[in-house]
Amino acid sequence: MTTTAEVLGLDEVRVSLAGTEVLLGVTARLGAGEAVALMGPNGSGKSTLVRAVLGLVPHHGRVTLFGMPQQRFRDWSKIGYVPQRSAPSLQGATVREVVASGRLAHRRLLLPARAADRRRVEQSIDRVGLGPLAGVELGELSGGQQQRALIARALAAEPELMVLDEPMAGVDLATQEELTEVLAGLKDDGMAMLVVLHDLGPLDRLMDRAWVLRGGRLVHDGGPRAAGHDPHDAHCADPDQDAELSLVDGAVERQWER
Repeated sequence: MTTTAEVLGLDEVRVSLAGTEVLLGVTARLGAGEAVALMGPNGSGKSTLVRAVLGLVPHHGRVTLFGMPQQRFRDWSKIGYVPQRSAPSLQGATVREVVASGRLAHRRLLLPARAADRRRVEQSIDRVGLGPLAGVELGELSGGQQQRALIARALAAEPELMVLDEPMAGVDLATQEELTEVLAGLKDDGMAMLVVLHDLGPLDRLMDRAWVLRGGRLVHDGGPRAAGHDPHDAHCADPDQDAELSLVDGAVERQWER
């Protein structure tokens, strides 16, 4: 009998922000090649859990990444983070430039990109279907195309775990289907995924499990359809949450570029 290698481990993870407990002892596991939806209402702790996984917020308990305690983990290129929206500073950059920034962890400081780096950038762009738009500025693309460019940026680092924040937010159904096909291809290649969602939508067929947070506690870890749709889990605009996730995006970009 074979066992699935663990990519992410959470053991009694607790986080307090400004004196308020936001996560109250979350324990869960994500294995290699698994796709898990992270769901729950606004204020349930989803974005805080993402920050804890990425090492951007102090926590109690234990987070392990690829079997290593987070405090000792250094190979951050194994984790690709895809924000809900691109940072404003990226809007004037071309798709190729944005995706190339994902290779910085593989390059020596101040040295030009190697042929292998350039090849990986082009492969990542082609993988998400943006080859013809590689020279176009990000700000000129549709929301769905921008999301694909951000996925390509994460892919350029050759990760083994992708953390995606609301990849379907603000895009139409046709674009959701296109993004689903991109992620399906990654899953077929064995990519592990943790995907923040407010509802499953077309990704229903890709998710192996769902983690549902409510009030900082993990209340469901199992089949995604069994997660249900609690009326208290209604998604609504939350400016504070948007600001927090923008902070995550900026912080992750800085961390990946060290």
